[in-house]
Amino acid sequence: MGMSGTTRTKLSVMMFLTYAFNGIWSIPLGSYMNRVGYSGIDIGTAYSTVAVGCIIAPFFVGMIADKFFAAQKVLGVLNILASCFLVAAAHLSVGPDGKANVINGHVGLGLFYWMLLAHFICYMPTWALTNTIAFRQMDNPGKQFPGIRVMGTIGFIVVSATTLFGEQLNRAFNTTENFEVTVAPMYIGAVLGFILGLISFFLPSTPPEGRGKQLTFADIVGVKALSLLKDRNYAVFALSSFLIMFAAYFYWNWANVYLNESNMKYSQFWQSTGQMSETIFLFIMPWFFVRLGVRKMLLLGLFSWILRFVCFSYGVWGSATAALVVLGLLLHGPCYDFFFVTGQLYTDSKASKDIQAQAQGLISLITVGLGSFFGSMISGLIVDHYAVKAVVEGVEKISGHNWHVIWFWPIGIMVVIIVLFFTGFHDQIKVGHDASSSPTGGEGKAA
Repeated sequence: MGMSGTTRTKLSVMMFLTYAFNGIWSIPLGSYMNRVGYSGIDIGTAYSTVAVGCIIAPFFVGMIADKFFAAQKVLGVLNILASCFLVAAAHLSVGPDGKANVINGHVGLGLFYWMLLAHFICYMPTWALTNTIAFRQMDNPGKQFPGIRVMGTIGFIVVSATTLFGEQLNRAFNTTENFEVTVAPMYIGAVLGFILGLISFFLPSTPPEGRGKQLTFADIVGVKALSLLKDRNYAVFALSSFLIMFAAYFYWNWANVYLNESNMKYSQFWQSTGQMSETIFLFIMPWFFVRLGVRKMLLLGLFSWILRFVCFSYGVWGSATAALVVLGLLLHGPCYDFFFVTGQLYTDSKASKDIQAQAQGLISLITVGLGSFFGSMISGLIVDHYAVKAVVEGVEKISGHNWHVIWFWPIGIMVVIIVLFFTGFHDQIKVGHDASSSPTGGEGKAA
């Protein structure tokens, strides 16, 4: 039975708002914190709440969605709570003077940190839950999921474009500051999240597959999802997913710095071409699914990452090789879709229905949780090592970075991952090829 137009619309709105909720404020958060007086360490600590929240929450929430409550109801409650905590974080981000919080005579995050952490503990599991809700409504996720998931990318692009209307937004919020460096995006994000929370209760019913089965300690901590790692192919995929974050965070944390130090104007706009590319590739992914197995799709994603870093290393903006920089940005489509989206579908194909939410939580924990935490730390250390310093008015300051050498580090990481994956992963399953090999068709399910 095919998916109805009404169901497709509801799932599309769900994806759009889920990624718009986060996209509107998380990117400019660092600029806002820098303006009000927080240090780089404070900003890094604030962003670390994403990883910490992801590590704490997914298994527990996955268990709730698998065992007790319908996934759409869990999603609704989590989004409303996440919105409330985001409002609190925005309010507590500064002191009465509008500047960074001062605690015991020193600048510090204080309650701002804890509200951000509470927000991400609630928000991060929603990525896995939205995937679960979408997959349960589909008879062929390999063909149907990319068209739904692309709405999340479009949502991210749309809210990023709000900066084009900075003057109007300044008037609306009665401020003369650049919209991106104010607290306003956090409040707008909270409104979007609250709307999503209400809408979630009207999404297609996704009852818990494990209801009525005996609850064990293993269920509570999500141990059953770990059984997927007994499969050698899935274990290699999981390890590759973890390691790729070490390379990916060179891009996600530092690409904007690299582009600005390269004197690229409108660098944020240029970066958004990556999301535009992602949108296109999400639409054409079913064509690849029909012709290629998971192994070839994931390998294409891995090779796209290494090509991206080669482009950044040898491309110089404003020179004859500037096109390489643009190509590196446009490669975000195959980089993300061929590896991460294919990985979500592959995970769904390997998990039995009663642990599908836990399985999505597992891969989210491995990548967005552990991978992003260590990847962010490692990339920061390496970038600092290659900082170019200059003395300005008697004070030593960082004037730039040796990006040509820096990008060789993620290239090296990707070479290791490709060798590991090529030699260790041999699963030939084709998601979306036909009913028997689609993620809901039962083939390859974990015992």
